[in-house]
Amino acid sequence: MNMSVQLPHDPSRTGGTPGALVAIGGAEDKTNAPGILRHVLSLTGKAEPVVGVITTASSIPDDVFESYDTAFRHHGAADVLDIRIRQRKDAQDPKFIDRIRAADVIFISGGDQMRLTNIFGGSAALEAIREQHEKGTVIAGTSAGAACQSATMVYGGPADDALRKGAVKMSAGFGFVDDVIIDTHFLERGRFSRLMEVGATNPQYLGVGLGEDAAVQFDGDLIRVFGPGHVILVDSTAITGCNVFELHDGEPVAVSGVIMHALVDGYGYDRASRRVLGPDELEAESLEPRIAYT
Repeated sequence: MNMSVQLPHDPSRTGGTPGALVAIGGAEDKTNAPGILRHVLSLTGKAEPVVGVITTASSIPDDVFESYDTAFRHHGAADVLDIRIRQRKDAQDPKFIDRIRAADVIFISGGDQMRLTNIFGGSAALEAIREQHEKGTVIAGTSAGAACQSATMVYGGPADDALRKGAVKMSAGFGFVDDVIIDTHFLERGRFSRLMEVGATNPQYLGVGLGEDAAVQFDGDLIRVFGPGHVILVDSTAITGCNVFELHDGEPVAVSGVIMHALVDGYGYDRASRRVLGPDELEAESLEPRIAYT
């Protein structure tokens, strides 16, 4: 196999502590100085990190890459690499593997999450992303690039009437985080019923509904919320009644005892204890300073 020339790679990133994992609800402000993208860069701990942008999910990769290239350079990135994987053979291409290994941040854009899983599934590129994340690379994604991060992902279902058996379509995601289902553009597109249907049929999953310009960082059992938007958590572990097992596909679901939380910047959630953490309590557990949003 002819290997391409390696891009400069930081030899100090040799393993031990996994990098941060960030999911963004979409439509993030790309220019706001204390915004989400700047915070993503700060999670590398480097003054001038290198960002690799994956636009696989998008039908307009040129435009999407250009917008993130401009945004990340504006926020202090030393370089922005175009990881232009468009078909399955590209996900085996050594030049793209080299770019993944050279990046301090892998950023996955929005679009169609089924394109992501179809093209990356079982590929050398996905394996390289996993390996680099374990070595400290930050993984972040917006919209489809956020929804694909869980082991099981939502890829369809009507926003206005999804509380019917089988209405929400789910498939395997990238598996960066377990026991959650991530939905994006959550408030803006009225997707509450989607995560309620998921919880009715799969109570073990914590539904994470990301509003636009809102983000979460998965930090072990902790979920840290940041950005100016809302994050809605749908906890179905304590449901007291549900008729889903009695229904045929398409029939309306009745469910009771669902718990919902609306969180904003600075709040957190402990998945182990199923408990909301206020800013003071979360700050006490944090090793990094909080960014304030105005």
